[in-house]
Amino acid sequence: MKKKSIRLLLLLVCISCFTNSYAQSYNHKNNEHWLRDFQAAASSAVLLNNESAIIPIKDLQQKIASVNIDGNDAIVFDSLLNKYTIVTSFSASKYNSDSSLYGLSDDLKFYKTVIVQVTAQALNDKRTINFIMDIKRSKQLVLVVTGKFKFLKYADEIDQPIIWTEKETDVTKGFAAQLIFGGVVANAKLNRTYTSKYIKGSGNATAPVRLAYTVPEETGINIDDIEKPIDSLVSNAIDEKAIPGAVVLILKDGKVIFNKAFGYHTYDRIEPMLITDIFDLASVTKVSATTMAIMHLYEQKKIALDSTFGYYIPSARNTNKNNIKIKELLLHQSGLEPDVDLPLLPIDVSTDSSAAYPLKAGEKVFIRREYFKAGMWPHMLNSKMDTRGKYVYSDLSMTYMKEVVERQSLEKLDHYVQDHFYGPLGMQTAGFNPLNRFDIKQIVPTENEEIFRKQWLRGYVHDPTAARYGGVSGNAGLFAAANDLAVLSQMILNGGTYGDVQYFQPETIHLFTSQQSAVSRRGLGFDRKDTTSEYGYPSKLAATETYGHTGFTGTSFWIDPEKNLVCIFLSNRVYPKVNNAIYKLHTQGNIMDAVYKAIEKAAGTRR
Repeated sequence: MKKKSIRLLLLLVCISCFTNSYAQSYNHKNNEHWLRDFQAAASSAVLLNNESAIIPIKDLQQKIASVNIDGNDAIVFDSLLNKYTIVTSFSASKYNSDSSLYGLSDDLKFYKTVIVQVTAQALNDKRTINFIMDIKRSKQLVLVVTGKFKFLKYADEIDQPIIWTEKETDVTKGFAAQLIFGGVVANAKLNRTYTSKYIKGSGNATAPVRLAYTVPEETGINIDDIEKPIDSLVSNAIDEKAIPGAVVLILKDGKVIFNKAFGYHTYDRIEPMLITDIFDLASVTKVSATTMAIMHLYEQKKIALDSTFGYYIPSARNTNKNNIKIKELLLHQSGLEPDVDLPLLPIDVSTDSSAAYPLKAGEKVFIRREYFKAGMWPHMLNSKMDTRGKYVYSDLSMTYMKEVVERQSLEKLDHYVQDHFYGPLGMQTAGFNPLNRFDIKQIVPTENEEIFRKQWLRGYVHDPTAARYGGVSGNAGLFAAANDLAVLSQMILNGGTYGDVQYFQPETIHLFTSQQSAVSRRGLGFDRKDTTSEYGYPSKLAATETYGHTGFTGTSFWIDPEKNLVCIFLSNRVYPKVNNAIYKLHTQGNIMDAVYKAIEKAAGTRR
């Protein structure tokens, strides 16, 4: 994929769930007004010609274009489309010199699906209808029409999906965009007959299959009850120099009800934080990448939890790591040290890339190809092991599991998760070594590292072990924006299904996320609520079965299946140097507590 800036691609506006720290937030009354308009759009937008169930669009890895023929500004519509997958925008107004729109058709030749926004009256324009017919002959067409239903007579020849609504507003456009990808559902029918084809009662129904983007009020929660405390907590963390900025996302009942950016990338306050910004997730990698791969291979019977590490990795057989069980690695009960020193000799590092030094760890920092085999791996295999059976959190566990995953899958870890999860799920930013794909300005910086790479890290993994791997490790290295983590979390919360695709069996999700240890709170790979924590980990009010993970850089995601809730917090608390202030302030836990209180208040109001 060519390097690009998702900042330009994902212009996210409209309703409170898209607000940034410098944008005005909507209050409760405004949200209630918006919700009424949204519900009116849902009751009036009719989906036609969808007998083949093209809508919701299933394949998120195809090339999709959005074309605005003659409607108003399409920013809201296109920004919501891009919440689900990459959709490239085109405006017919740029082709006005071509009376037949042939130039636009030429520019669309590599796109498989084309979403066309058009007003009803424009369907009577020969130039427009010829363009639409050209598209439907060679591509999958999705037509979004605004205007009076009486103009349906101009659509008799169109046999591909049409979403038709009489009003053209940001709200109706937002509804149509989410309907295309299954965030919301179609239920409305034509209330009278317009042509022999479009008769009274026509209209296809759909089911929700992906995230919806809405306001808290749709779930009964008052925006003021979550936004005010979250604003206060994050602002306090910024004022206390615990973090320069953060992104918070709250997902309830399959709906993103709050997504807001706070502060800046750095304390110089030059680059405002955006909700589309990409963070170094650190140890969140352990579950969002490595554990996903392990679960998949477990279901394929390529990894067994009671098998030993030496069974899969021959080089471990003559070491004390031979008999460690896979389950022990996932539970952090293998006896491994928390980490191990991995020295770098002058021969191991170069300032220039070459066949001998292909692994990039930083700007002008390249690791020797043979370093893993000759230095890193022997150090890891010969590390101490004296706490077996006890819970000792260890980064080594998932670096070991990376080797198991790659040996059993015959793929590199980063390729495996991209091919099996991130790509199909529509996760656009998630992946390793983000500088290969994104503009550096979209990536939030971490530490000014003075020991190994001696530079300000931005787009290069913060974790030193992952850096020695060239950015791809089982314990760290994954980067992503909050929305991508929300998609993955919802798939897990759904019991392994998302977008009408089953990624895991529900039994596998339950096995890995439930408590599997007799000596700790841990699941397999997943962290879980600590009921013994003095301050409440991750939150005093979280349900006992809450699971997720944290990352050293100041990141976390937690899933509460009892409340059907996901809380995501992304920050860079290691900028410019590592500090623990955010944990002393209990910012993440207090945010979750505020959300729980808002949910409880809403439930009490309904009673």
